[in-house]
Amino acid sequence: MTEIRPDWLKIITISASLILTAFILSLLLLVVSHPSPEAILSSLMSEEIQFAIFLSLATSVVSTLLCILIAVPAAYALARYNFFGKNFVNMMLDMPLALPPLVAGVGLLLLFGTTPFGKALADIGLVFVFTPLGIIAAQFFVNLPFMLRIMRSTFESISPRYEYVAKTLGCNDFQAVWRVTFPMAANGFLAGSVITWSKGIGEFGAALLVAGAIRMQTETLPISLFLNMSCGKLELAISAATILIVISVVSLYIFERYGGAARF
Repeated sequence: MTEIRPDWLKIITISASLILTAFILSLLLLVVSHPSPEAILSSLMSEEIQFAIFLSLATSVVSTLLCILIAVPAAYALARYNFFGKNFVNMMLDMPLALPPLVAGVGLLLLFGTTPFGKALADIGLVFVFTPLGIIAAQFFVNLPFMLRIMRSTFESISPRYEYVAKTLGCNDFQAVWRVTFPMAANGFLAGSVITWSKGIGEFGAALLVAGAIRMQTETLPISLFLNMSCGKLELAISAATILIVISVVSLYIFERYGGAARF
């Protein structure tokens, strides 16, 4: 009889994935299970955490809408057209993914705090430094590539022949995209919006430098986690961390469920 040899490659690779899964899961469970449910509930009812939740939701929704307005047409252009400098544009639009958030925060702080452009915006009432507007700007800059890459992959997965057929049936360019391509890209749009929104809620480094860490003014959930850990308020810090974990889990589930071809 032929001897059945173990598939060591399969065993090693699956074992590696299981070990990593167990490691990540253990970290999440340690955070969530550290305080008692009563302590977490009490912290969630505090005015500070509720303010952080509201500010995080408000800023992340606005920044996600801005990402959608900019990223969707840009992604369509990059997926459909060839033009001079396309590779350079692709690289620069992906730059925030490789750029440390703190460096991005320094750039935004200099832009809005020292340049004539930033001063002109401040003169008309748009103050970004140490205000919630700075949080929105930081979230937008850091998270734009997520929406861009997902939508670019989505548009690339949709054959342009559908648009050509729509045009032969009487649609103009915009109607073909709106009535044919956008509906087919709905899952990618949903996945991109959710992952961009969740990344916006979790943005810390760039937002910290631009908007500061001011209690009850620029205190998002990550800032609240940082401030309360710094002063030893463990229950409030873990409450903020728990909310962020829940948001991340739900967002990743939606991304995996509806992302389809929309992968980084």
